[in-house]
Amino acid sequence: MKNIQFIDGADNAAYDVFVCDDGDFSILFPQEGQDIEFIEDVIERIGDDAAGSIIGRVSKRPLRKSVVQGIHGTLFFGLSSKKEFYPRRREADLDHTARGWVHG
Repeated sequence: MKNIQFIDGADNAAYDVFVCDDGDFSILFPQEGQDIEFIEDVIERIGDDAAGSIIGRVSKRPLRKSVVQGIHGTLFFGLSSKKEFYPRRREADLDHTARGWVHG
């Protein structure tokens, strides 16, 4: 099981975290080491119905952030403008070291 954070462009977005089984995770994030994806690309790759089915299953398994033990993937909704920051679809594409972040 993997944890996925949903991020959308709404002003009142909560950035919820959900549990996703390994099979659905590998469909949403198909590349080795991938932890970033955009719903528009998922829909283009697998179709509206299949994407809706997976998101429907995943969205039924929310997690309280206080119990989350790591986030394995981030799925952006309606934020395709952020694609330029994630050319390899990995969180590591961002230069966190410039911000002073410490990697574990």
